[in-house]
Amino acid sequence: MTSAQPIELYRKREKIYPRAVSGIFARFRITGVLVLLGIFYGLPWLPWPMFADQQRQAVLFDLPNRKFYLFEWVFWPQDFLFLSGLLILCALALFFFTALAGRLWCGYACPQTVWTEVFMWIENWIEGTRIQQIKRDKAPMSSEKFWRKSAKHAVWLILSLHTGYTFVGYFTPLDVLTHETLTATLGPWELFWILFYGFATYGNAGWMREQVCLYMCPYARFQSAMFDAETLIISYDEARGEPRKRGRNANDDPPGDCVNCQLCVQVCPTGIDIRDGLQYECIGCAACIDACDEVMEKVDKPKGLIRYTTESVLQGKPSRIMRPRIYVYTVLLVVLVSVLGFGLANRIPLELDIIRDRNALFREASNGYLENVYTVRVMNMEERDHTYTLNVDGELDFFINGKNTSIDIQVPAGEVASRAISLQVDPYTLTRSNYEIFISITSQSNAELTRREPARFLGPDDF
Repeated sequence: MTSAQPIELYRKREKIYPRAVSGIFARFRITGVLVLLGIFYGLPWLPWPMFADQQRQAVLFDLPNRKFYLFEWVFWPQDFLFLSGLLILCALALFFFTALAGRLWCGYACPQTVWTEVFMWIENWIEGTRIQQIKRDKAPMSSEKFWRKSAKHAVWLILSLHTGYTFVGYFTPLDVLTHETLTATLGPWELFWILFYGFATYGNAGWMREQVCLYMCPYARFQSAMFDAETLIISYDEARGEPRKRGRNANDDPPGDCVNCQLCVQVCPTGIDIRDGLQYECIGCAACIDACDEVMEKVDKPKGLIRYTTESVLQGKPSRIMRPRIYVYTVLLVVLVSVLGFGLANRIPLELDIIRDRNALFREASNGYLENVYTVRVMNMEERDHTYTLNVDGELDFFINGKNTSIDIQVPAGEVASRAISLQVDPYTLTRSNYEIFISITSQSNAELTRREPARFLGPDDF
Protein backbone atom coordinates (compact mmCIF):
# COMPACT_ATOMS: atom_id res chain seq x y z
CA MET A 1 0.00 0.00 0.00
CA THR A 2 1.49 3.27 -1.10
CA SER A 3 1.33 6.32 1.12
CA ALA A 4 -0.56 9.36 -0.07
CA GLN A 5 1.55 12.15 -1.50
CA PRO A 6 0.81 15.70 -0.36
CA ILE A 7 -0.48 18.11 -3.01
CA GLU A 8 1.32 21.45 -3.16
CA LEU A 9 -1.17 24.26 -3.61
CA TYR A 10 1.58 26.86 -3.48
CA ARG A 11 5.11 26.40 -4.69
CA LYS A 12 8.08 28.66 -4.35
CA ARG A 13 9.12 30.19 -7.64
CA GLU A 14 12.16 28.64 -9.24
CA LYS A 15 14.19 31.31 -10.99
CA ILE A 16 14.54 30.87 -14.74
CA TYR A 17 17.87 31.70 -16.33
CA PRO A 18 17.17 32.23 -20.04
CA ARG A 19 20.18 31.62 -22.23
CA ALA A 20 21.21 34.36 -24.64
CA VAL A 21 20.39 33.57 -28.26
CA SER A 22 21.04 35.19 -31.63
CA GLY A 23 19.12 34.94 -34.85
CA ILE A 24 16.57 36.68 -37.02
CA PHE A 25 13.80 36.65 -34.42
CA ALA A 26 16.18 37.87 -31.72
CA ARG A 27 17.01 40.80 -34.00
CA PHE A 28 13.29 41.47 -34.43
CA ARG A 29 12.86 41.56 -30.65
CA ILE A 30 15.83 43.85 -30.14
CA THR A 31 14.54 46.21 -32.83
CA GLY A 32 11.08 46.20 -31.26
CA VAL A 33 12.48 46.94 -27.80
CA LEU A 34 14.61 49.84 -29.02
CA VAL A 35 11.82 51.36 -31.11
CA LEU A 36 9.10 51.03 -28.46
CA LEU A 37 11.24 52.26 -25.57
CA GLY A 38 12.58 55.05 -27.76
CA ILE A 39 9.00 56.18 -28.38
CA PHE A 40 8.02 55.88 -24.70
CA TYR A 41 11.04 57.71 -23.29
CA GLY A 42 11.37 60.22 -26.13
CA LEU A 43 7.85 61.45 -26.86
CA PRO A 44 7.43 63.57 -23.71
CA TRP A 45 10.60 65.50 -24.58
CA LEU A 46 9.46 66.26 -28.12
CA PRO A 47 8.39 69.93 -28.45
CA TRP A 48 5.61 70.95 -30.79
CA PRO A 49 5.19 74.48 -32.17
CA MET A 50 1.91 76.17 -31.27
CA PHE A 51 2.66 79.53 -32.85
CA ALA A 52 5.76 81.31 -34.09
CA ASP A 53 6.94 82.16 -30.57
CA GLN A 54 5.32 79.40 -28.47
CA GLN A 55 5.90 75.68 -28.00
CA ARG A 56 4.29 72.95 -25.99
CA GLN A 57 4.86 69.29 -25.32
CA ALA A 58 3.95 67.18 -28.36
CA VAL A 59 2.10 64.54 -26.30
CA LEU A 60 0.49 65.66 -23.04
CA PHE A 61 -2.63 64.49 -21.21
CA ASP A 62 -3.61 67.58 -19.23
CA LEU A 63 -6.19 66.06 -16.88
CA PRO A 64 -6.81 69.16 -14.67
CA ASN A 65 -7.72 71.24 -17.73
CA ARG A 66 -9.36 68.27 -19.51
CA LYS A 67 -7.25 68.73 -22.63
CA PHE A 68 -5.26 66.03 -24.42
CA TYR A 69 -2.49 67.17 -26.72
CA LEU A 70 -1.40 64.83 -29.50
CA PHE A 71 0.95 66.59 -31.89
CA GLU A 72 -1.16 69.13 -33.80
CA TRP A 73 -4.46 67.98 -32.31
CA VAL A 74 -6.02 69.09 -29.04
CA PHE A 75 -8.73 66.71 -27.84
CA TRP A 76 -11.41 67.49 -25.28
CA PRO A 77 -13.83 65.23 -23.38
CA GLN A 78 -16.29 65.97 -26.20
CA ASP A 79 -13.96 64.00 -28.50
CA PHE A 80 -14.47 60.79 -26.52
CA LEU A 81 -15.76 59.15 -29.70
CA PHE A 82 -12.23 59.14 -31.11
CA LEU A 83 -10.88 57.42 -28.00
CA SER A 84 -13.62 54.80 -28.25
CA GLY A 85 -12.74 54.22 -31.90
CA LEU A 86 -9.05 53.90 -31.04
CA LEU A 87 -9.75 51.30 -28.35
CA ILE A 88 -11.95 49.30 -30.73
CA LEU A 89 -9.21 49.53 -33.36
CA CYS A 90 -6.61 48.18 -30.92
CA ALA A 91 -8.90 45.30 -29.93
CA LEU A 92 -9.55 44.38 -33.57
CA ALA A 93 -5.84 44.57 -34.34
CA LEU A 94 -5.13 42.22 -31.43
CA PHE A 95 -7.75 39.76 -32.70
CA PHE A 96 -6.36 40.01 -36.23
CA PHE A 97 -2.73 39.36 -35.34
CA THR A 98 -3.62 36.62 -32.87
CA ALA A 99 -5.76 34.78 -35.41
CA LEU A 100 -3.03 35.22 -38.02
CA ALA A 101 0.15 34.40 -36.11
CA GLY A 102 -0.57 33.73 -32.45
CA ARG A 103 0.91 35.79 -29.65
CA LEU A 104 2.85 38.34 -31.68
CA TRP A 105 1.85 41.04 -29.22
CA CYS A 106 3.21 39.09 -26.25
CA GLY A 107 6.47 38.15 -27.93
CA TYR A 108 7.45 41.49 -29.39
CA ALA A 109 5.40 44.46 -28.13
CA CYS A 110 3.90 43.77 -24.69
CA PRO A 111 5.32 46.19 -22.07
CA GLN A 112 6.01 43.25 -19.75
CA THR A 113 8.09 41.56 -22.46
CA VAL A 114 9.87 44.77 -23.48
CA TRP A 115 10.94 45.84 -19.99
CA THR A 116 11.80 42.28 -18.94
CA GLU A 117 14.09 42.03 -21.97
CA VAL A 118 15.89 45.22 -20.92
CA PHE A 119 16.21 44.07 -17.30
CA MET A 120 17.71 40.76 -18.49
CA TRP A 121 20.20 42.65 -20.67
CA ILE A 122 21.29 44.57 -17.57
CA GLU A 123 21.50 41.33 -15.58
CA ASN A 124 23.64 39.62 -18.22
CA TRP A 125 25.86 42.68 -18.52
CA ILE A 126 26.58 42.84 -14.78
CA GLU A 127 26.31 39.21 -13.64
CA GLY A 128 27.53 37.42 -16.75
CA THR A 129 26.22 34.48 -18.73
CA ARG A 130 23.52 32.01 -17.74
CA ILE A 131 26.06 29.51 -16.35
CA GLN A 132 27.86 32.21 -14.37
CA GLN A 133 24.59 33.39 -12.85
CA ILE A 134 23.56 29.86 -11.82
CA LYS A 135 26.93 29.17 -10.20
CA ARG A 136 26.98 32.52 -8.42
CA ASP A 137 23.46 32.10 -7.02
CA LYS A 138 24.36 28.68 -5.62
CA ALA A 139 27.59 29.93 -4.08
CA PRO A 140 27.72 31.53 -0.60
CA MET A 141 27.79 35.29 -0.29
CA SER A 142 31.10 36.89 -1.21
CA SER A 143 32.30 40.41 -1.90
CA GLU A 144 32.06 39.87 -5.66
CA LYS A 145 28.56 38.40 -5.42
CA PHE A 146 27.46 41.26 -3.16
CA TRP A 147 28.70 44.07 -5.38
CA ARG A 148 27.36 42.48 -8.56
CA LYS A 149 23.93 41.95 -7.05
CA SER A 150 23.93 45.46 -5.57
CA ALA A 151 25.02 47.03 -8.84
CA LYS A 152 22.34 45.14 -10.77
CA HIS A 153 19.54 46.22 -8.47
CA ALA A 154 20.86 49.80 -8.37
CA VAL A 155 20.70 50.03 -12.17
CA TRP A 156 17.25 48.38 -12.15
CA LEU A 157 15.99 50.93 -9.61
CA ILE A 158 17.41 53.88 -11.58
CA LEU A 159 15.74 52.66 -14.77
CA SER A 160 12.49 51.97 -12.92
CA LEU A 161 12.36 55.43 -11.35
CA HIS A 162 13.18 56.99 -14.73
CA THR A 163 10.31 54.97 -16.19
CA GLY A 164 7.94 56.27 -13.51
CA TYR A 165 9.23 59.81 -14.04
CA THR A 166 8.63 59.54 -17.80
CA PHE A 167 5.15 58.12 -17.24
CA VAL A 168 4.18 61.10 -15.05
CA GLY A 169 5.71 63.35 -17.73
CA TYR A 170 2.82 62.42 -20.02
CA PHE A 171 0.41 64.05 -17.53
CA THR A 172 2.51 66.87 -16.06
CA PRO A 173 4.60 69.00 -18.48
CA LEU A 174 8.18 67.79 -18.23
CA ASP A 175 9.61 71.28 -17.82
CA VAL A 176 7.35 71.77 -14.79
CA LEU A 177 8.09 68.26 -13.49
CA THR A 178 11.85 68.77 -13.87
CA HIS A 179 11.73 72.10 -12.04
CA GLU A 180 9.67 70.58 -9.22
CA THR A 181 12.06 67.63 -8.97
CA LEU A 182 15.17 69.83 -8.82
CA THR A 183 13.61 72.15 -6.24
CA ALA A 184 12.09 69.30 -4.19
CA THR A 185 8.57 70.70 -4.63
CA LEU A 186 6.90 67.69 -6.23
CA GLY A 187 3.20 67.42 -5.50
CA PRO A 188 2.00 64.39 -3.52
CA TRP A 189 0.20 62.80 -6.45
CA GLU A 190 3.14 63.25 -8.81
CA LEU A 191 5.52 61.73 -6.27
CA PHE A 192 3.08 58.87 -5.62
CA TRP A 193 2.76 57.92 -9.30
CA ILE A 194 6.50 58.16 -9.96
CA LEU A 195 7.16 55.77 -7.07
CA PHE A 196 4.16 53.55 -7.87
CA TYR A 197 4.98 53.11 -11.55
CA GLY A 198 8.69 52.75 -10.76
CA PHE A 199 7.96 50.07 -8.17
CA ALA A 200 5.64 48.26 -10.60
CA THR A 201 8.34 48.24 -13.27
CA TYR A 202 10.99 47.06 -10.82
CA GLY A 203 8.78 44.31 -9.43
CA ASN A 204 7.26 43.07 -12.69
CA ALA A 205 10.35 43.17 -14.91
CA GLY A 206 13.01 42.47 -12.29
CA TRP A 207 11.42 39.97 -9.93
CA MET A 208 8.18 38.52 -11.23
CA ARG A 209 9.01 38.33 -14.95
CA GLU A 210 7.37 35.21 -16.39
CA GLN A 211 5.01 35.00 -13.39
CA VAL A 212 3.12 38.00 -14.76
CA CYS A 213 2.59 36.17 -18.05
CA LEU A 214 1.72 32.85 -16.43
CA TYR A 215 -0.60 33.91 -13.63
CA MET A 216 -1.58 37.58 -13.92
CA CYS A 217 -2.15 38.23 -17.62
CA PRO A 218 -5.68 37.28 -18.77
CA TYR A 219 -4.65 37.18 -22.42
CA ALA A 220 -2.87 33.85 -21.92
CA ARG A 221 -6.17 32.34 -20.77
CA PHE A 222 -8.49 33.41 -23.57
CA GLN A 223 -6.04 33.32 -26.49
CA SER A 224 -7.19 29.80 -27.37
CA ALA A 225 -10.58 31.22 -28.33
CA MET A 226 -8.86 33.13 -31.15
CA PHE A 227 -6.71 30.21 -32.35
CA ASP A 228 -7.72 27.62 -34.93
CA ALA A 229 -5.98 24.96 -36.99
CA GLU A 230 -4.79 27.59 -39.51
CA THR A 231 -3.16 29.97 -37.01
CA LEU A 232 0.58 30.33 -37.40
CA ILE A 233 2.09 29.21 -34.10
CA ILE A 234 5.55 28.22 -32.92
CA SER A 235 5.57 24.41 -33.16
CA TYR A 236 7.93 21.48 -32.94
CA ASP A 237 7.77 19.12 -35.93
CA GLU A 238 7.37 15.88 -34.03
CA ALA A 239 7.25 13.70 -37.16
CA ARG A 240 10.64 14.99 -38.20
CA GLY A 241 12.26 15.30 -34.79
CA GLU A 242 11.42 12.00 -33.11
CA PRO A 243 12.94 9.87 -31.70
CA ARG A 244 15.24 12.27 -29.86
CA LYS A 245 18.49 10.35 -29.95
CA ARG A 246 22.10 10.89 -30.68
CA GLY A 247 23.52 8.55 -33.28
CA ARG A 248 21.63 5.28 -33.92
CA ASN A 249 19.95 2.89 -31.54
CA ALA A 250 20.67 -0.81 -31.11
CA ASN A 251 18.36 -1.78 -33.95
CA ASP A 252 20.09 0.68 -36.23
CA ASP A 253 16.88 2.68 -36.65
CA PRO A 254 17.56 6.21 -37.88
CA PRO A 255 17.04 8.82 -35.16
CA GLY A 256 15.00 11.98 -35.63
CA ASP A 257 16.56 15.35 -36.31
CA CYS A 258 16.21 16.46 -32.68
CA VAL A 259 19.54 15.90 -30.93
CA ASN A 260 17.98 16.57 -27.50
CA CYS A 261 20.39 19.40 -26.78
CA GLN A 262 17.80 21.16 -24.54
CA LEU A 263 18.73 24.58 -25.96
CA CYS A 264 15.11 25.29 -26.85
CA VAL A 265 14.29 24.91 -23.14
CA GLN A 266 17.29 26.92 -21.95
CA VAL A 267 16.48 29.98 -24.08
CA CYS A 268 12.75 30.02 -23.20
CA PRO A 269 11.92 32.97 -20.90
CA THR A 270 9.01 31.02 -19.36
CA GLY A 271 10.96 27.76 -18.98
CA ILE A 272 8.71 25.49 -21.05
CA ASP A 273 9.64 22.74 -23.49
CA ILE A 274 8.11 23.59 -26.86
CA ARG A 275 8.45 19.94 -27.85
CA ASP A 276 5.57 19.12 -25.50
CA GLY A 277 3.17 20.91 -27.84
CA LEU A 278 1.32 24.21 -27.72
CA GLN A 279 1.10 25.57 -24.16
CA TYR A 280 -0.53 28.69 -22.80
CA GLU A 281 2.80 29.61 -21.17
CA CYS A 282 4.39 30.15 -24.60
CA ILE A 283 4.58 33.91 -25.25
CA GLY A 284 5.59 33.53 -28.89
CA CYS A 285 9.03 35.12 -28.58
CA ALA A 286 10.52 32.59 -31.08
CA ALA A 287 13.78 32.28 -29.12
CA CYS A 288 13.51 28.51 -29.46
CA ILE A 289 13.36 28.85 -33.26
CA ASP A 290 16.64 30.78 -33.32
CA ALA A 291 18.34 28.28 -30.98
CA CYS A 292 17.12 25.22 -32.90
CA ASP A 293 18.02 26.67 -36.31
CA GLU A 294 21.55 27.32 -35.06
CA VAL A 295 21.88 23.71 -33.87
CA MET A 296 20.43 22.32 -37.11
CA GLU A 297 22.96 24.32 -39.06
CA LYS A 298 25.80 22.86 -36.98
CA VAL A 299 24.63 19.25 -37.41
CA ASP A 300 24.02 19.78 -41.13
CA LYS A 301 20.24 19.36 -40.93
CA PRO A 302 17.55 21.51 -42.55
CA LYS A 303 16.34 24.42 -40.46
CA GLY A 304 12.74 24.58 -39.32
CA LEU A 305 12.50 21.71 -36.87
CA ILE A 306 10.91 24.35 -34.64
CA ARG A 307 9.20 27.00 -36.73
CA TYR A 308 6.14 29.11 -37.32
CA THR A 309 3.60 26.77 -38.87
CA THR A 310 -0.01 25.67 -38.55
CA GLU A 311 -1.61 22.64 -37.00
CA SER A 312 -2.97 21.66 -40.42
CA VAL A 313 0.52 21.59 -41.95
CA LEU A 314 1.85 19.44 -39.11
CA GLN A 315 -0.99 17.00 -39.80
CA GLY A 316 -0.11 16.86 -43.48
CA LYS A 317 -3.03 18.97 -44.64
CA PRO A 318 -2.85 22.03 -46.93
CA SER A 319 -2.52 25.35 -45.17
CA ARG A 320 -5.21 28.04 -45.42
CA ILE A 321 -3.70 31.00 -43.59
CA MET A 322 -5.86 33.48 -45.48
CA ARG A 323 -9.30 32.33 -44.39
CA PRO A 324 -12.71 33.99 -43.81
CA ARG A 325 -12.00 35.34 -40.31
CA ILE A 326 -8.80 37.00 -41.52
CA TYR A 327 -10.70 38.69 -44.36
CA VAL A 328 -13.41 39.83 -41.94
CA TYR A 329 -10.86 41.31 -39.53
CA THR A 330 -9.06 42.99 -42.43
CA VAL A 331 -12.24 44.59 -43.76
CA LEU A 332 -13.25 45.78 -40.29
CA LEU A 333 -9.78 47.26 -39.68
CA VAL A 334 -9.75 49.06 -43.03
CA VAL A 335 -13.26 50.46 -42.47
CA LEU A 336 -12.49 51.60 -38.92
CA VAL A 337 -9.16 53.20 -39.87
CA SER A 338 -10.88 54.97 -42.77
CA VAL A 339 -13.68 56.26 -40.56
CA LEU A 340 -11.28 57.48 -37.86
CA GLY A 341 -9.01 59.06 -40.46
CA PHE A 342 -11.94 60.83 -42.12
CA GLY A 343 -13.19 62.02 -38.76
CA LEU A 344 -9.80 63.42 -37.76
CA ALA A 345 -9.28 65.08 -41.14
CA ASN A 346 -12.67 66.80 -40.91
CA ARG A 347 -12.69 67.47 -37.19
CA ILE A 348 -13.65 71.05 -36.32
CA PRO A 349 -12.16 72.28 -33.00
CA LEU A 350 -15.29 74.22 -32.13
CA GLU A 351 -18.46 73.36 -30.22
CA LEU A 352 -21.80 75.18 -30.15
CA ASP A 353 -24.64 74.45 -27.73
CA ILE A 354 -28.04 76.13 -27.86
CA ILE A 355 -30.18 76.11 -24.69
CA ARG A 356 -33.69 77.56 -24.69
CA ASP A 357 -34.98 79.62 -21.80
CA ARG A 358 -37.32 77.24 -19.95
CA ASN A 359 -39.05 79.94 -17.93
CA ALA A 360 -41.08 81.32 -20.84
CA LEU A 361 -41.72 79.81 -24.25
CA PHE A 362 -42.11 83.29 -25.73
CA ARG A 363 -42.83 86.84 -24.64
CA GLU A 364 -43.68 90.23 -26.08
CA ALA A 365 -40.80 92.70 -26.19
CA SER A 366 -41.15 96.42 -25.46
CA ASN A 367 -41.12 97.20 -29.19
CA GLY A 368 -44.10 94.90 -29.79
CA TYR A 369 -42.06 92.14 -31.37
CA LEU A 370 -42.32 88.49 -30.32
CA GLU A 371 -39.21 87.29 -28.48
CA ASN A 372 -37.53 83.94 -27.64
CA VAL A 373 -34.47 83.82 -25.34
CA TYR A 374 -31.58 81.37 -25.68
CA THR A 375 -28.25 80.73 -24.01
CA VAL A 376 -25.46 80.18 -26.52
CA ARG A 377 -22.37 78.30 -25.31
CA VAL A 378 -19.31 78.48 -27.58
CA MET A 379 -16.29 76.27 -26.86
CA ASN A 380 -13.04 77.34 -28.53
CA MET A 381 -11.01 74.11 -28.73
CA GLU A 382 -7.97 75.71 -30.36
CA GLU A 383 -4.89 77.15 -28.70
CA ARG A 384 -5.51 80.67 -29.96
CA ASP A 385 -8.16 83.31 -29.32
CA HIS A 386 -11.04 83.63 -31.77
CA THR A 387 -13.81 86.09 -32.46
CA TYR A 388 -16.89 84.39 -33.87
CA THR A 389 -19.79 85.91 -35.80
CA LEU A 390 -23.21 84.57 -34.80
CA ASN A 391 -26.00 84.46 -37.39
CA VAL A 392 -29.55 83.11 -37.45
CA ASP A 393 -31.13 81.41 -40.47
CA GLY A 394 -34.79 80.54 -40.97
CA GLU A 395 -38.00 81.34 -42.78
CA LEU A 396 -38.42 84.66 -40.98
CA ASP A 397 -36.33 87.80 -40.62
CA PHE A 398 -34.91 87.72 -37.11
CA PHE A 399 -33.30 90.44 -35.06
CA ILE A 400 -30.68 89.46 -32.49
CA ASN A 401 -30.98 91.36 -29.21
CA GLY A 402 -33.52 93.71 -30.74
CA LYS A 403 -31.55 95.41 -33.53
CA ASN A 404 -28.76 93.24 -34.96
CA THR A 405 -28.79 90.68 -37.72
CA SER A 406 -25.52 89.23 -36.36
CA ILE A 407 -23.34 89.63 -33.26
CA ASP A 408 -19.70 88.95 -32.36
CA ILE A 409 -18.62 86.63 -29.57
CA GLN A 410 -15.01 86.63 -28.36
CA VAL A 411 -13.72 83.37 -26.89
CA PRO A 412 -10.17 82.99 -25.50
CA ALA A 413 -8.06 79.95 -26.37
CA GLY A 414 -9.35 76.77 -24.76
CA GLU A 415 -12.23 78.55 -23.05
CA VAL A 416 -16.02 78.41 -23.07
CA ALA A 417 -18.08 81.56 -23.51
CA SER A 418 -21.78 81.74 -22.64
CA ARG A 419 -23.96 84.45 -24.08
CA ALA A 420 -27.66 85.10 -23.61
CA ILE A 421 -29.35 86.24 -26.80
CA SER A 422 -32.91 87.13 -27.69
CA LEU A 423 -34.40 86.54 -31.11
CA GLN A 424 -37.19 88.90 -32.09
CA VAL A 425 -39.56 88.76 -35.01
CA ASP A 426 -42.52 90.82 -36.23
CA PRO A 427 -45.60 88.89 -34.95
CA TYR A 428 -47.57 89.80 -38.09
CA THR A 429 -45.18 87.68 -40.18
CA LEU A 430 -45.98 84.51 -38.21
CA THR A 431 -48.25 81.94 -39.85
CA ARG A 432 -47.82 79.14 -37.32
CA SER A 433 -46.61 78.61 -33.77
CA ASN A 434 -43.42 76.62 -34.39
CA TYR A 435 -40.47 77.39 -36.68
CA GLU A 436 -37.22 75.56 -37.17
CA ILE A 437 -34.25 77.90 -37.12
CA PHE A 438 -30.48 77.46 -37.37
CA ILE A 439 -27.95 79.36 -35.29
CA SER A 440 -24.41 79.38 -36.71
CA ILE A 441 -21.06 80.77 -35.64
CA THR A 442 -18.03 81.38 -37.87
CA SER A 443 -14.53 82.46 -36.90
CA GLN A 444 -13.55 85.82 -38.37
CA SER A 445 -9.94 84.66 -38.82
CA ASN A 446 -10.66 81.20 -40.25
CA ALA A 447 -13.84 80.63 -42.24
CA GLU A 448 -13.41 76.86 -41.95
CA LEU A 449 -14.13 77.08 -38.22
CA THR A 450 -17.89 77.11 -38.31
CA ARG A 451 -20.75 75.37 -36.55
CA ARG A 452 -24.47 75.34 -37.32
CA GLU A 453 -27.01 73.97 -34.87
CA PRO A 454 -30.81 73.68 -35.10
CA ALA A 455 -33.20 75.28 -32.64
CA ARG A 456 -36.90 76.17 -32.38
CA PHE A 457 -38.65 79.54 -32.36
CA LEU A 458 -42.04 79.33 -30.64
CA GLY A 459 -45.04 81.61 -30.88
CA PRO A 460 -48.70 81.67 -29.80
CA ASP A 461 -51.07 78.91 -30.89
CA ASP A 462 -53.99 81.13 -31.97
CA PHE A 463 -53.60 81.39 -35.74
